[in-house]
Amino acid sequence: MSDQKSSVKPKQQSRNIHPNVWILGLVSLFTDFGTKAIQSVLPLFLLSVLGANLTTIGLIEGIAESTASTLKLFSGVLSDYWGRRKELAILGYGLSAAIIPVFALANSPFWILVARFGDRLGKGIRVAPRNALVADVTPTEQRGAAYGLRQTLDTIGAFSGPLAATLILLISGQNFRLVFWVALIPGIISVALLVKGIRETPSSQGKRGQPIQWSFCQQLGRNYWALVGVAALFNLGNFSDAFLLLKAQEIGIAAAWIPLSMIVMNFSYMLSAYPLGLLSDRIGRKQLLVAGFWLFALVYLGFAWVEQPWQIWGLFAFYGVYLGMSQGILLALVADLTPGELRGTGFGIINLVIGIILLPASLLAGFLWQTVNPQAPFILGSLLAIAASVLLLLAVRDE
Repeated sequence: MSDQKSSVKPKQQSRNIHPNVWILGLVSLFTDFGTKAIQSVLPLFLLSVLGANLTTIGLIEGIAESTASTLKLFSGVLSDYWGRRKELAILGYGLSAAIIPVFALANSPFWILVARFGDRLGKGIRVAPRNALVADVTPTEQRGAAYGLRQTLDTIGAFSGPLAATLILLISGQNFRLVFWVALIPGIISVALLVKGIRETPSSQGKRGQPIQWSFCQQLGRNYWALVGVAALFNLGNFSDAFLLLKAQEIGIAAAWIPLSMIVMNFSYMLSAYPLGLLSDRIGRKQLLVAGFWLFALVYLGFAWVEQPWQIWGLFAFYGVYLGMSQGILLALVADLTPGELRGTGFGIINLVIGIILLPASLLAGFLWQTVNPQAPFILGSLLAIAASVLLLLAVRDE
């Protein structure tokens, strides 16, 4: 599993990472530039321009993430069965780019729901094949570094997008729709990079035509299914980041500066993802993932009780470190626990479960915020993260 130590030196790991991983990282960079620029202003656009309430925002986020996630399973299974991961990735990234104009033209929350659903639909199609493409070209002892590198490049886009959104809002007098139109440009670039840069490998093509059987679930093994259970429990309290932005607004940060909170978060995510992924290759992934859950719990408690604007920046920075300590490492752990011919299926199942959980998580967060108090959803998220860390330690065995 992942808890074996690597004999490959860090500099060698960086040099030997396959070109496909670099290209997929750049594709993610441009895609996330546009996506995060939109997401950093979308809650405020819904509230101040379209007149939506918090429950509606939670419903939009939950439906978009959860319903579209169904395709994460089918695209992963299809990538194993068909053996053509690249084409599915192109379809997913292309759909997310094509739907961006709907954000700019929307005149009601319904059209934002359509746009968010289309964007997440694209993500649902591309995520499992993309993650499998990384694993197909990366040996076990380098997977933490490879996924960490892709996450780092992804996160460069994730913090530069909100930065661009902030500048656009300041220059244009809070023209939210202009942010959406600008986000279309990197979306087009990402699809062009994917089409020209990625080459399918024998490991991703070799199982083409293999029939889909229920026995595959058994082949994934006990440890894999235990990890799926851990992910489900944790993500029940890991609601949409839109609520973090609304918390920043609640304590007095001006609307034009709220996208900067995403910049802070993604900058610390960028700095931490690769070195922590590299560390997971050397000391083991499970330990770092447990530490990430505990950090998440502490950060959410901070969001529950934050009172001053200056405090929010530190919380977003630590939230970024949590992402660096968990996102790529979880993917590497899934890759470690799944056989090569079922890798797309393994990524698809866990993404499906996480996506389904996000609907009740976001709805519950909106309900608790409005009916109890703004602290309640963060306290619940913290408690669930601690419970998930205990389950991870007890249920997922070291191999």
